[in-house]
Amino acid sequence: MNSLLDVSVSIDGADSGLYPGDRSRLPLDTRKALCKLLSGPFMDADHPSWPALLRDEETVRSRLSELFLQLVVDRERKVAFTRQADTGELDTPVLLRSKPLTFLESVLLLDLRRVLIEAEGQDQRAVVAAADIAEQLNLYAGALGADAVTVRKRVDAAIDKLRGAGMLRALRGGEKRYEVSPVLRLLFTVEDVEALGKIYQTAAKQGYVQDQSASEDDDDE
Repeated sequence: MNSLLDVSVSIDGADSGLYPGDRSRLPLDTRKALCKLLSGPFMDADHPSWPALLRDEETVRSRLSELFLQLVVDRERKVAFTRQADTGELDTPVLLRSKPLTFLESVLLLDLRRVLIEAEGQDQRAVVAAADIAEQLNLYAGALGADAVTVRKRVDAAIDKLRGAGMLRALRGGEKRYEVSPVLRLLFTVEDVEALGKIYQTAAKQGYVQDQSASEDDDDE
């Protein structure tokens, strides 16, 4: 004798998910793409679920919209990420939390974005040597009078933070080099770059930027 319980069990068994209690109909690879976009900071073509994102882009976009998030996909640069949707006057929760940048990290981002734009203009990969990054950052490595050990630690910390965020990817080879991720140009709008520029200008006025000519004079001595 069939009962309502029997029918319920039969239906659940016929429409089982990926695990007990699963109620989603999304394929596994699409769910992994969604998880990567939510965990951030971005997703690129090297991720195994990149094809799934392109295949089910509208579905993923819809799921993110339910969380007041916007999906940004650049098929040419092969990168994607999420950002808070502009909900106007709606009182909506904020799921994505931004981390403040130090002055040195801001300078590094500005310089890497410049390198990326120049490389893209020549249809080349944006590759920078670790020694060149360090040399550039040494000019802005903190308050005047900082000792060499402190300067080196600040420079290394700035590079490590951007590596951890996926903005810099170490390349194989004898010379220590990094490739700048194309997402850097998309993550930071013109307004963001202008804001970073103002931070630099303010710091310069307050004496946090070493003058390059003065530094060279000290080396000659």
